[in-house]
Amino acid sequence: MSAKTKVLPRWILPVLATLVVLLGGALYLLNQAAEQPGEGSGRALVGGPFSLVDHNGQRVTDADFRGRYMLVFFGYTFCPDVCPVELQTMSQALDQLDEKTAARIQPIFITTDPERDTVEAMAEYVALFHPRLVGLTGNEEEVRNAARAYRVYYQKVEDETSGSYLMDHSAIVFLMGPDGEYVSHFSPGITAEAMATRLAQLVK
Repeated sequence: MSAKTKVLPRWILPVLATLVVLLGGALYLLNQAAEQPGEGSGRALVGGPFSLVDHNGQRVTDADFRGRYMLVFFGYTFCPDVCPVELQTMSQALDQLDEKTAARIQPIFITTDPERDTVEAMAEYVALFHPRLVGLTGNEEEVRNAARAYRVYYQKVEDETSGSYLMDHSAIVFLMGPDGEYVSHFSPGITAEAMATRLAQLVK
């Protein structure tokens, strides 16, 4: 009698694929950090120069934000879940701060999908969240350089059912100081209240 072939549940393959992508992202980030100088310097290897185009079509660099804190999130406008949640959290956190503190923080959304996130698409998207949110896009090389500076992982994942694609990406919100140096970060899922409390402590 032949042995029965075991059939894996349908849900197991997407889970395994997600784990593989996350492992690849972790290895990428470790390799990026290992390739950078400055071990033992006491400085976090997060952040750096970028040159991108804002949602008004103006070329901007990281230097344009000097003197203000930057609250930075990388994502894309076609994101079905994580991006709108994190951007909404950022927006609500800023609204919970006193006016003087909030004015010192510039919220920034940098795309990981320059192919679809044009200036027009970014302008329409950021308007859904906070009136001071700046959307940044650029060509593939410019976006890749910005993501590399922030140690942000992203990768295109084809969706065979729709013929389109999604973008797997890191979902960390970074707080950079007025000098452009890393200050802190917020993990995915943090509440607006917790983010606002921490921002009030850090932005003095």
